[in-house]
Amino acid sequence: MIVQDPGSFTNASAPARERCSSEILATAREHERSGRHAEAFREFQLAIESAEEENAGIVLTEALRRLAVLRHHRNERVVARDLCQRSYQVALAINESLLAAEAMNTMALLFFEAGEMESAREKFLAALELGSAREELRGRILQNLGILANVEGDWTAARDFYQQSLAAFVHAGDEGGCALAYHNLGMISSDRALWEEADGYYVKSHAIASALGDAHLQGLCLLNHSEVHLARQHFDRARDSAEAALQTFDRLNARLDKADAYKVLGMVYRETGRTSLAESRFRDAIGLAVESGSVLSEAEASRELALLFQAMGRNQDALRFLNTAHRLFGRLNARVDLVDVGGKVAQLEGTYLAVVRDWGQSIESADSYTFGHCERVANYGIAVASALGLEESEQTTIRLGAYLHDLGKVRVPHEILNKPGKLTVEEFEIVQKHPEWGLELLSAVEFPWDIKPIIRWHHERYDGTGYPDRLKGEEIPLGAQIICIVDVYDALTTTRSYRAAMSREEAVARMEESRHWWREDVYQAFVTNIVSDPISEGG
Repeated sequence: MIVQDPGSFTNASAPARERCSSEILATAREHERSGRHAEAFREFQLAIESAEEENAGIVLTEALRRLAVLRHHRNERVVARDLCQRSYQVALAINESLLAAEAMNTMALLFFEAGEMESAREKFLAALELGSAREELRGRILQNLGILANVEGDWTAARDFYQQSLAAFVHAGDEGGCALAYHNLGMISSDRALWEEADGYYVKSHAIASALGDAHLQGLCLLNHSEVHLARQHFDRARDSAEAALQTFDRLNARLDKADAYKVLGMVYRETGRTSLAESRFRDAIGLAVESGSVLSEAEASRELALLFQAMGRNQDALRFLNTAHRLFGRLNARVDLVDVGGKVAQLEGTYLAVVRDWGQSIESADSYTFGHCERVANYGIAVASALGLEESEQTTIRLGAYLHDLGKVRVPHEILNKPGKLTVEEFEIVQKHPEWGLELLSAVEFPWDIKPIIRWHHERYDGTGYPDRLKGEEIPLGAQIICIVDVYDALTTTRSYRAAMSREEAVARMEESRHWWREDVYQAFVTNIVSDPISEGG
């Protein structure tokens, strides 16, 4: 979404005694629009001083408000709010309700960007009441209320506000406002997967932006439109639109927008099987995002690169970038410019599970005897964990650990894993190395969940007779204990190269003889929730 610029109020008919302060204000605004913020800062302060000397209330309220915005961008939030409040009070004192509305709208934006949503909403509504007589101002305030609703996940309210703002801009003859409203309506339509509707809005926004010479908005329309083309699998159009956006942002030296354009190009190339180009574009996006200090863009580009590596079977690289994205999204919990942080993190965690599950299944795929083992162990493990009252994050750790607990077996020779008879002492010693080998394969990968203890210690036993470290009792993490017991159960109840599958009753009898291998609460949870109420295979 594009947050509506707080706007400016000019007084073309200002009397001669205000001319000096008005000219200073105009100069300050020109510096601000050109990005010369240091010069603008100085000129706004000078305009305030001059307006106070001249008793020029209109100039004073506007200079105070614009200086508040610059102060806010310098993270001087308390000072910014004080300046904005003063602007509002000056406007009321001179009976200028529209200027008071401008000040209140700006104040609301300051609260919005600080994440204080209720205060922002309250002030936006107050500004709307004060500024209702001016359609252009009303349109901007409604636009901001729409953005607030969208950030909070209320798409219906957001769309309604955007449409109201569009009507206000049309009535005011404000083409720039219409372009922004169409753009934001396009984004909300995209969020709701209304691709045809989004397509129409972006076309309208781009046409107006082109007529007005607003290059930046043209670039944004092209970029966001390319994601619509991509979703509709119009890959050539998606690539062309993203390339055109990239060229626009390059001319404007808009590095952060270039990062987003590279990300979309990477997605296009990934979907069309051009993996080398896709990887290059994603890495370009990450580099520019880091340079620009955008945690959001870096997180999203890292996630997309991880999905590419997943498709290529580069599981370790995929998990490494998923972890980067997860860590970065975690830093955005307090950010207000990211819609639905929780939803993005949940989606990311779903991708984690998919990558880890696929990797676990790829390990088993060469062995018809053990195919499906990790999935069953994961399901059994979750049932035991749930019975023990473990929280959702702990259950996720159990599931991920189950998928990768036998990762190290890829280094065990095939003839040993599938030997039909009893293993020799030397062969069994090789098999016993697989927990350590699993950790070696994950040495360059960090996880948001502590799954490595499960991988290393899922063969440890409560009585100290397990491997590889002969841990005993409470030295063994609970997650490893859970995977250990359900791993044994699944091994006993499925056919292996060296024996037929046991019945459930036979397996339980065998495990009862060895119940000292596990904590008593783990064993009881297993018996109650797996044996007494068994989960169907693959369930």
